[in-house]
Amino acid sequence: MDQSDIPRSKVILNKELFFEISEDLLCIAGYDGYFKLTNPAVSKLLGYSSEELLARPVNEFIYFEDREVTSIHREGLTKSIPLLNYENRYVAKNGEIVWLSWTSVPLDEEQLVFAIAKNITHKKILERDRNALLSNLTKINQDLKQLTYTTSHDLRSPVNNLLSVFSLLDTSKIEDEETLEFISMLKSATESLKDSLNQYVDILVKKDLLTVNRTEVSLAETLLVVRQSLRSLIENANATIHVDFTEFENVQFSKAYMESIFLNLITNAIKYVKPRNFPVIHIYTRKVDGLKQLVFSDEGMGFNMEEVKDRIFGLNQTFHNHIDGKGIGLYLVHSQITSLGGSIALESKPNEGAKFILSFRG
Repeated sequence: MDQSDIPRSKVILNKELFFEISEDLLCIAGYDGYFKLTNPAVSKLLGYSSEELLARPVNEFIYFEDREVTSIHREGLTKSIPLLNYENRYVAKNGEIVWLSWTSVPLDEEQLVFAIAKNITHKKILERDRNALLSNLTKINQDLKQLTYTTSHDLRSPVNNLLSVFSLLDTSKIEDEETLEFISMLKSATESLKDSLNQYVDILVKKDLLTVNRTEVSLAETLLVVRQSLRSLIENANATIHVDFTEFENVQFSKAYMESIFLNLITNAIKYVKPRNFPVIHIYTRKVDGLKQLVFSDEGMGFNMEEVKDRIFGLNQTFHNHIDGKGIGLYLVHSQITSLGGSIALESKPNEGAKFILSFRG
């Protein structure tokens, strides 16, 4: 059947249906700054009824810090210049701040703007966490540079001097056993100095631990916060999350780090779902030999452990090329858990899901 044979009335009906069922935010706004029509997805995300959205200027729904710059960009629309991939923040009725990415096209003859937006809140949270990690890594790198200078100045000269002394000594001419023992001790001490650089690095790690605020973190409260931020993503993916924190509900950890870990692992479980399947995620706690463990498991695409080996938590490592992954999420999770003395392990097989096991220190 040729498309031209489809009745126009049916095409119009399907267009209206597409507008109603689309999970993306579809809007028609006027040059006067008011919404003229919004689809249900807008009300679902922002919490306002259609009537409320149409009754107030669009600018009132925008986060106050973004209003001025949004107005400047919107002026281009009135000059028939499309606005592509523009990001700004809206405020939902419950006060939640939502990040949206807009593509807007003006229709000058009718003084209207047709716009489509995607909820990118979860991506912005990930971006914030990654920037924080990169900032922390930059500081550590600067400290390492300073340590390199200090150790080069403080250790290299005495070590070289002592090694020179030993090279000049002819121990074959020394018969006194006590003297030989002292020489052996001095040589051993000199060799120990070679390990001082590693000790300085350990000091850096401990210093980093002291800068992180460790508190009693509620896993249930953390999950609630993350689920709210990922609400649209979870609903759109029809994801199911099973939770069991009966073994333990709290852990001494960084609240910000824990939220980031939940965010990354839940997002990954949704992203790497098997084709034509809905994501199913299990999050639970357990104790193994007195050690507290938090487990995230899914039924997704999984990994070939022989192929990924120790690269799984490396920076910029991706293993499913057909999926939009940056190779940062798991690196971030690994850095956060290990920086506070914990560890993370992975159990997985291709197309049999993945199980991430986080063990906590203390």
